[in-house]
Amino acid sequence: MTYTLALGDRAYSSWSLRGWLMFEAFGIPVETDRTRMYTPAFAETLAAYPPARTVPALRLPDGTAIGETMAIAEELATRHPEAGLWPERADHRALARMLAAEMHAGFTALRGACPMNLRVTWQGFEPSAEVLADLERVQTLWAHAYAMSDGKGPWLFGRYSLADVFFAPVAARIAGYGLPVDAAAQAYVDLHLAHPAFRRWRAMGLVDGPDQPVYEQGLPRGAWPGPAQRPAKAVEAGPAENDRCPYSGLAVTHFLETGGRIFGFCNAFCRDKTVADPEAWPDFMQLLTLSR
Repeated sequence: MTYTLALGDRAYSSWSLRGWLMFEAFGIPVETDRTRMYTPAFAETLAAYPPARTVPALRLPDGTAIGETMAIAEELATRHPEAGLWPERADHRALARMLAAEMHAGFTALRGACPMNLRVTWQGFEPSAEVLADLERVQTLWAHAYAMSDGKGPWLFGRYSLADVFFAPVAARIAGYGLPVDAAAQAYVDLHLAHPAFRRWRAMGLVDGPDQPVYEQGLPRGAWPGPAQRPAKAVEAGPAENDRCPYSGLAVTHFLETGGRIFGFCNAFCRDKTVADPEAWPDFMQLLTLSR
């Protein structure tokens, strides 16, 4: 069974983030087909996924293509009940679906004024009254979910579910624009920023192409507020402690240095995504631990 998921720029495409998390966070294998937004390649890629007209778009194993994250979520939940994409309890599941649906269709002020950008934190952004109203509604929904689940967290309904997937880009917006939320909501945002799958997506987003000028806000830039990252840098040559890429198993051709040690990768992207956040990648961290 092979799924193929068409994705846009990882740093900017909030819908693509949701689609990818539905697979990565629940251990469902998928092949990806990345395309760059605002280029002719975007329409060319989506032409292979009719009738979808935006990312993410999913090709099912039988060749059927679907778009829209709500449709993808429900299809995966139907096909993979063992993965636990929705909460197990019926009342939790009903509310989780409501939260995901409201996020899918609403919060237009927040989404319009604060497009997701995982590469920066904007300093001095001043939210409008409409954005503040959206933030208040977001916090109301999160607080209601936590109250229903009796604080059994850490996620909205205890364990990570599709409800959390749908709010991951909201957490990124709150972090990226320094938006004002209460302590409980900020703790939930921080949980997203530290989530392993989110960290892997952001690490790839930092290095999968040049900045998209349309997302420039003209504000001072600050440091990303997520977990502190292990220092690493690209270097021109080895020798490396490993002769095979920790991801592909292919011979190493590109190198990074961390803590005075050099490791090799099969291509620039494998190296650069690891430089961006070494601790986001279990295969690399295993190599780091077992080497020597």
